[in-house]
Amino acid sequence: MLCVNNLVIDLENFRLTADFKIETGSHIAIVGPSGAGKSTFLNVLAGFIPLKYGNIEWNKSCIAKLEPGKRPLSILFQDYNLFSHLNVIENVAIGLKPNLKLSDLQLDLVNFAIEEVGLSKFKFKSPSKLSGGQKTRVSLARAMVRSKPILLLDEAFSGLGPALRSEMIELMKNHVTKNNITLLMVSHHIKDAVELNQKVLFVSEGQFMKPINVSDFINSSDKRIRDYIGL
Repeated sequence: MLCVNNLVIDLENFRLTADFKIETGSHIAIVGPSGAGKSTFLNVLAGFIPLKYGNIEWNKSCIAKLEPGKRPLSILFQDYNLFSHLNVIENVAIGLKPNLKLSDLQLDLVNFAIEEVGLSKFKFKSPSKLSGGQKTRVSLARAMVRSKPILLLDEAFSGLGPALRSEMIELMKNHVTKNNITLLMVSHHIKDAVELNQKVLFVSEGQFMKPINVSDFINSSDKRIRDYIGL
């Protein structure tokens, strides 16, 4: 279980607060107006922005003071974060070993992840030879081989067209469900939350509500939510 306890982040002219629990294996869509604090929150979870108050726990262990690389999570960004001088295999493998010296078992894991995201024919291509959708798949494959119990997506699919975005969400859902991974996905698209078909974490003006079911979110009478959805 992921527990965010009385969390407060103070940035210049901005304060973010949150207090909720997320069950292990949940799929959470984080939505809200631009500038509300969605990406900031993921960066706090990942350890890139320090807490002022509060705590973050994973399975009853505090992770708030751990260095980013030691936290039980992977994060995918919209800009892919690929290395231009490495091919697909190497870009995925670096998620396991920065020096790219893999054991046979680790190489098998890398090849399996590449196959799972549908890039077997592109193993030796550089990022410059790939489409936006293919680059997203490489980033997802890297997260897969890391096998962390929490996966954070920060607008990772927003640069894709609707059909491809839906395909990537389905691919990602299958992976996290099969491996009981807790997923938190920031998105500007309500349709993405509907496709995840679990819970929504809504943030407005720096304040997070507690996670609620997608159907309850869509039918909420809360004015902040209805204004955001456009009802």
